[in-house]
Amino acid sequence: MSDLISVIVTTYEREDALTAVLRSLAAQTDRGFEVLVADDGSGPGTAALVESWKGRLGVPLSHVWQEKHGFRAGEIRNRAVLAGRGRYCVFLDGDCVPRADFIASHRRLAEPGWFVAGNRVLLSRRLTETVLRDGAEPESWGYRRWLGARLGGGINRLAPLLRFRLGPLRKLRARRWTAVRSCNLAAWRSDLDRVCGFDASFSGWGREDSDLAMRLIRAGVRRKDGEFATGVLHLWHPVASRGQLADNARMLDETAASDRVQARAGAMSLHAGDTRI
Repeated sequence: MSDLISVIVTTYEREDALTAVLRSLAAQTDRGFEVLVADDGSGPGTAALVESWKGRLGVPLSHVWQEKHGFRAGEIRNRAVLAGRGRYCVFLDGDCVPRADFIASHRRLAEPGWFVAGNRVLLSRRLTETVLRDGAEPESWGYRRWLGARLGGGINRLAPLLRFRLGPLRKLRARRWTAVRSCNLAAWRSDLDRVCGFDASFSGWGREDSDLAMRLIRAGVRRKDGEFATGVLHLWHPVASRGQLADNARMLDETAASDRVQARAGAMSLHAGDTRI
């Protein structure tokens, strides 16, 4: 697959972490991508940061912004998809740092009719603070240093950092929508269009990525696991409010009980008036 990839980086008021993510994207071995920072209502500091990276990222960079009206990650991702030029979309959270072969690995795994669910390593609060304060580049660390971090409690597991070519084993969970996380997820733009993208009815933390995966599978798109290939380094952050989780879980149950493929409030329902690029 040689098509342009749209990398959609979701963020909100986390400029230190976004700096680390953009730095790691600037060092990717595969240069056939663009970056769209999907900003869920941050202040001018994030816009200034994105602008400062445009001349040094080495690939096209856009800032897609919407007004702050609660937690609307699904909606801002949809806006970024619509603004992108790539035939393939990779979703990455603004506190998830990829290693240098991240884009290359996703390109290698891309296959028509399949979406790719990646995984992550969680960094502790102490290690995250050290990384951000000292400007360290954990995406370039070797296995020995990561082993030390694991033994010292700096990360929760090592497995996502390993590399194995699993071949057909990646398709064993082809129809399973659970444990799909939009912090590291890839799908063809045409498949996202078919299901109308993320469902903006989900607000607050939780379940919008499961809803998307469920509808993609129902539309005939299958899941391929990106484990041992695409793992990202998830920087610590305070736990997001779970205040709307019960409502989001109820909506997910409604999706599961239906035969619906398209989002209730998907990309095609968006208005350009409250989007800035």
